Amino acid sequence: MARTPSQQEQPEEHDASAVLDSAHVGDIHGAFGTIREHDLDSRRSWTARLLTLLAIMGPGLIVMVGDNDAGGVATYSQAGQNFGLSLLWVLPLLIPVLVVNQEMVVRLGAVTGVGHARLINERFGKFWGAFSVGDLFILNFLTIATEFIGVSLALDYFGVNKYWSVPLAAVGLVVMTASGSFRRWERFMFVFIAVNFLVIPLAFTSHPSPGSFLHGLVTPGVQGGFNSTSVLLIIAIVGTTVAPWQLFFQQSNIVDKRITPRWINYERADTVVGSLITVFAAAILMAVVASAFAGTHYFGNFTNAGGVARGLQHEVGRFAGAVFAIILLNASIIGAASVTLSTSYAFGDVFGAHHSLHRGWRDAKFFYGAFTAMVVLAAGIVLIPGAPLGLITTGVQALAGVLLPSATVFLLLLCNDKQVLGPWVNRLWLNILASVIVSILLAMSLVLMLTTLFTSVNVTLLAEVLGGVLLACYLVAAVILVRNRSRREPVPVVPMERKATWRMPQLSLLERPTWSKTRLIGMWGLRVYLVVAVLLLLVKAVQLGLHHGG
Repeated sequence: MARTPSQQEQPEEHDASAVLDSAHVGDIHGAFGTIREHDLDSRRSWTARLLTLLAIMGPGLIVMVGDNDAGGVATYSQAGQNFGLSLLWVLPLLIPVLVVNQEMVVRLGAVTGVGHARLINERFGKFWGAFSVGDLFILNFLTIATEFIGVSLALDYFGVNKYWSVPLAAVGLVVMTASGSFRRWERFMFVFIAVNFLVIPLAFTSHPSPGSFLHGLVTPGVQGGFNSTSVLLIIAIVGTTVAPWQLFFQQSNIVDKRITPRWINYERADTVVGSLITVFAAAILMAVVASAFAGTHYFGNFTNAGGVARGLQHEVGRFAGAVFAIILLNASIIGAASVTLSTSYAFGDVFGAHHSLHRGWRDAKFFYGAFTAMVVLAAGIVLIPGAPLGLITTGVQALAGVLLPSATVFLLLLCNDKQVLGPWVNRLWLNILASVIVSILLAMSLVLMLTTLFTSVNVTLLAEVLGGVLLACYLVAAVILVRNRSRREPVPVVPMERKATWRMPQLSLLERPTWSKTRLIGMWGLRVYLVVAVLLLLVKAVQLGLHHGG
């Protein structure tokens, strides 16, 4: 086991911090190394920096690879099977979205020492906390169900009945998580991350054209044209690649791993590497399926991920079908572990219970009990005979895409709260970029809502109109920003030595922020809009289900 250098060890102050669970304070015990709690070594050599990165690595990689879960594998496969390589361009656009969102979470976790759910609850009140955590619970529960759908479909390919595979997977998840050792759990996760790279040999089986692949990456468009069905799938791709649960999971996992502001840059690197691996694997899966099914009767007839595995076996060979099934199983397990854990972390935050993987079952009964209950209930849904598994999977990913703007708005508000982040608050350019991301996500969900209400609408024209509106809004915002910025005093530069030791005080000592009427109206408007969008998404899913059933 690698141990990072710690030549200068001095105590830091923790008594005034907001850390809720005492297990969240201490040495960092990563899968590949240990960093002492009071380690202040400067790490001048590349060897020392690499050892430190290996010890810190985990939360960013796990949250990113975990997001290529069963729903992700199914959604990318559906895009390739029904639309060829024409949706590849969506994936590279998601890299900055992933990095921007999760980098903000990195700072929140390391600086505050508390989870995302608790911050929202304490800073904005119980109502908005219930709004945020309630959305998370519903979405996560349905997402966990899709993970067990993936388990059942993957092992069904190998002839294992779902009434055996799903319960066994559920038991394995609980045993793996409730070991009482953060390091042991993280090492389990790295095994699943390694299996994720089976996409590389899978790519060689179907021989996708490099020229067509690169063209799809850089050329926006949809084979057959934009319509409500293709927009639904694009939103599903966004929702499965950038999901709300990631915000809650990574922040809490950083806290649980005991990462402090001193190690933020290493965790940022962990997050960037994870985002690149995620998009790389997603692009390979989409290309493999598109190449294998092009010109066959499978093209345009996606059913579920299990059907993709059998189709690959028929068109490419047994090896391709088996490898795809293993990738699906692996994605399902790491996805279920991550999504369920994000919910358990959130419950521990809200109810003030012990919520750490450093603790055993006896010391964190509520934490592991919530984890087990979520797993058992979600697994039970999958065992219902005749459930439309493929439709459920796509619908859940699209739901994540619709709810993402709301989660990102709360994230932005927290990252601009000086009492919470002090010298680590967002810079202006980051707020601008994040606001653009939120506006585009809202526009996409609006397209879905309008095309569901008015099925004959010209989607391309609608997208152009909304794009023009967004551009006009950006120009107005830019003018206002330039005028206001000239009146503001320059923000003083805080030395890194000071930033590295700054932690958020206890939440009870902070003054709760007061929202202006404009912000309050905006938040209520967002809430109402999301409720309507979710209802219309449900209508669209039912329409697709009836069409598929017919």
